[in-house]
Amino acid sequence: MYKRELIIQLRKWRDTANRKPLVLRGARQVGKTTLVREFAAEFDAFVSLNLEKGDAEIFRKFNRVEEVWQYVCMKYHLTQSKNKKVLLFIDEIQEEPSAVAMLRYFYEDLPWVYVIAAGSRLQSSTNKHISFPVGRVEYMTLRPFSFVEYIEAKEGADWADMLRNVAVPEILHDDMMAAFNTYALIGGMPEAVSEYIQTNDVERLSRIFNSLLKGYNEDAEKFVKSDEQVKILRHVLATAWHSAAETITFDKFGNSGYSSTLIHDAMDVLERAFLLSLDYPVTSTIAPAIPAKRRSPKLIMVDNGLTNFFAGIQLEYIQNKDLLDTWRGRAAEHIVAQELRPVLDRQYRENQYFWVRDKKGTTAEVDFIWQHGQNIIPIEVKAGTNAHLKSLHSFVNNCEQAVTAIRVWSGNYSVQEIKTPAPENKPFRLINIPFYYVGQLDRIVEMNW
Repeated sequence: MYKRELIIQLRKWRDTANRKPLVLRGARQVGKTTLVREFAAEFDAFVSLNLEKGDAEIFRKFNRVEEVWQYVCMKYHLTQSKNKKVLLFIDEIQEEPSAVAMLRYFYEDLPWVYVIAAGSRLQSSTNKHISFPVGRVEYMTLRPFSFVEYIEAKEGADWADMLRNVAVPEILHDDMMAAFNTYALIGGMPEAVSEYIQTNDVERLSRIFNSLLKGYNEDAEKFVKSDEQVKILRHVLATAWHSAAETITFDKFGNSGYSSTLIHDAMDVLERAFLLSLDYPVTSTIAPAIPAKRRSPKLIMVDNGLTNFFAGIQLEYIQNKDLLDTWRGRAAEHIVAQELRPVLDRQYRENQYFWVRDKKGTTAEVDFIWQHGQNIIPIEVKAGTNAHLKSLHSFVNNCEQAVTAIRVWSGNYSVQEIKTPAPENKPFRLINIPFYYVGQLDRIVEMNW
């Protein structure tokens, strides 16, 4: 059993006085059920209902939440006591809309019961028309393993704490970069991480990745409304990996004949299932970061390991010493996007953005942006000297405020006070962070503000 950082947030939820039922989100096979079962060991009792395997009948049989709870207590021999901590886990909750609706009554009528619900948003976003009770539930999202979770599983808590504290000694820089490059190759799907840690064999991951994609395809076939939608979803799942970390157009995506609307709708379903994200650009250099939805988004897939396998670029990782040389730099950008997701989750932010200059005839594009208070911080994934940061310089020159910028690279951590090239010569602060610190970006920003 490997430690997942989200368990810390689960404990905070448990210990909050005005706790609401929790909806745990995330793609299939990222470890939601495993995490809940591990968390359950910290309770006096644990009841797990799977509405895909027959337990949905409980919520069809009774109309009141008190009756449901009484039945559950009798069936599982639980003593009904407010002094006893009981965790109720309702898995695949989307299978029974009445169970979703009943969550609000757990909050209102049985607040001493600890309730966690989980399920695939791929299902709930299509033919069941399910909506969770507004203001009566809380949400958390479980992602694939982050690098800090991977390194703790592989090397132990001491290495993970060095990352969390931004305290990797220079003598371990090369070792930590080598570990990150391996993580970038295998990705963060729990089964793949476990298999690699046990065997150290990348080739053995192929069957795992193939099985995961088949499972996603089966979801598409089972839960969309028509055969045509199944075909479109399967097409996107088969081709999207090749466009990872690229700005895309929906019309005829993946060399298909499908219209922009059909592809966009399919990707919306897959985004709700956490299998991909569409990251839109912002054109302003000042807060708030408002996405330009009329512009083309950047496509980010759920996991780097899956992307490497289905895009056929695993060999490039082995041949190239520097991650920035792999897949024309897209591999580096994609793994940074994956590492930023848990950081966004910690800050309760749903969306990830990049920056483009809003001027005809220009191609300036900064890989990511991070909003810190009233400031927008540009983030570039780039090697080389400061003279090569042309897009970042364009951002700085177009910003009226003082700028702190971040470069993600394979070099050591450092902070520089520099200027953009002549004739502007505008000063700004540049924080250089190695890839293995991306997951600590919010903490690094606070340290340097």
